[in-house]
Amino acid sequence: MNRALKIGLTGGVGSGKTTATKFFSELGVPVIDADEISRNLTRRGGAAYDAVASLFGPEVVGNDGELRRDLIRQKVFSNDGLRRDLEGIIHPLVRAEIDRRAAEIDYPYCIISVPLLIETGMKQSVDRVLIIDLPEEQQINRAALRDRKTAGDIHTVAAAQAARADRLQAADDVIDNASDLQHLQTEVQRLHAEYLRLAHDRIASAR
Repeated sequence: MNRALKIGLTGGVGSGKTTATKFFSELGVPVIDADEISRNLTRRGGAAYDAVASLFGPEVVGNDGELRRDLIRQKVFSNDGLRRDLEGIIHPLVRAEIDRRAAEIDYPYCIISVPLLIETGMKQSVDRVLIIDLPEEQQINRAALRDRKTAGDIHTVAAAQAARADRLQAADDVIDNASDLQHLQTEVQRLHAEYLRLAHDRIASAR
C-alpha cells in the first residue's frame, strides 16, 4: 500500500479550520484531528491523564474524575513554563497517534488538522501545509462570537499561536476564508482535486 500524502491543515483561532476540515471529510477524505486525539489522551484512563493530573494537582480534577480543561487552559496561558511542561507530556503522544493513524490510511491523501502545526514543529512531519487564513481582526471577531468570549480573551489565545505572517510563510497552500461558506467549500473542492493529482503523480513516479 502506498503511503497517503499528508496535508497538515492549520490556521489561527477563528480562521475556520473546523469547517474546512468538515468539507474535506464530506468529500470522503480521511481526517486526523490532533485536538480529538489530545482530548482522548487526557480523558480519565487516557495515556496522558495521570501525568497531566500530577502536573497541575488535584484542583484540576473534577468531581466526575475528568480533568477541568477550562482551568488548565487558564493556568497555561499565564505560565509559559507550565505550558511547555504540558506540551512535553501531550505532544509526543499526539504525534505518535497521528503517525499510527496515517500509516493505516488507504486513500491517496489525508488531512491532519493541527491547531499548533507551525508552533510545535509538526510541519516537518507532513508533506504539505494548508493554511486557512483571514485578516486578524475578522479572525478575532469570529472567534469571540463563536466562543461567546470577549475580544481580549481571544487575543490572549491568539498570542500563544504563531503570527499570521509566520503561518503564511510556512504555507504550501492557502485558503482565504474572509468570504462566505460557499467560497470556502469551493476552495476545498479545488484543493481536493489538486491533492488527488499530486498523490497520483507521486505514486506514478515511484513505480
